[in-house]
Amino acid sequence: MKISIVIPAYNEEKFIGRLFDSIKDMNVPSGVELEVVVVLNRCTDKTEIIAREFGAKIISNDTKNLSSIRNSGVKAATGEWVITIDADSWMSQNTLIEICNEIKTGNVVGGGINLKPERSSLGISIGYAMFLLPAFFLRLSFGLYWFKKDYFNRISGFNEKKLIAEDIDFLIRLKGFGRTIGKRYKKITKAYVITSCRKFDQFGDWHFVRTFSNPCTIIRAAKGSNSQFLDKNWYEVKR
Repeated sequence: MKISIVIPAYNEEKFIGRLFDSIKDMNVPSGVELEVVVVLNRCTDKTEIIAREFGAKIISNDTKNLSSIRNSGVKAATGEWVITIDADSWMSQNTLIEICNEIKTGNVVGGGINLKPERSSLGISIGYAMFLLPAFFLRLSFGLYWFKKDYFNRISGFNEKKLIAEDIDFLIRLKGFGRTIGKRYKKITKAYVITSCRKFDQFGDWHFVRTFSNPCTIIRAAKGSNSQFLDKNWYEVKR
């Protein structure tokens, strides 16, 4: 079985090496071949050099559209199953084993994993709770997603009209598709992903609370009518 790991990357020279180290350190089940695909997005630093030294497959997508960036990475992937993860995160050593255990059951359409911030504070905890509470009720997860590429294609991948929350939209559709074919969405609980706190380091530990406390701002951004907000928080963040 071949599994592709797709990594969107916008000027990630400070973090992507740590992700690559976690991939090298993972326990890979017998008979599993790994492919790493890095999607360069307007990179002006050493991200590409680091990715090539690691042996990753390199493609480029310079749009300011996370859905398009993710879609191009999955399209270039040659694995039967795909894992997507952000470049500023890293995986526990048993991640691949736990995912493969679920795949081998033949009963899954894909899933997610537990997510942990690299450090904690009151502001960070409340900010993450704003994400994780609705995710709990929707039975979704953040940080890393895994799915069969055929299923990804059958639900048309990430919706490129969604400029934010494209991952939530995708996972809801993936779960719905799974129900139609008698398969389930599975969140891995015996492994985890740790994500950097760089946005909190840059904007303060209460960043998520301030950002998402105004629903009107989020709605305008989702509709594409607040490009300044999108650039500040996603597409033009200084790295």
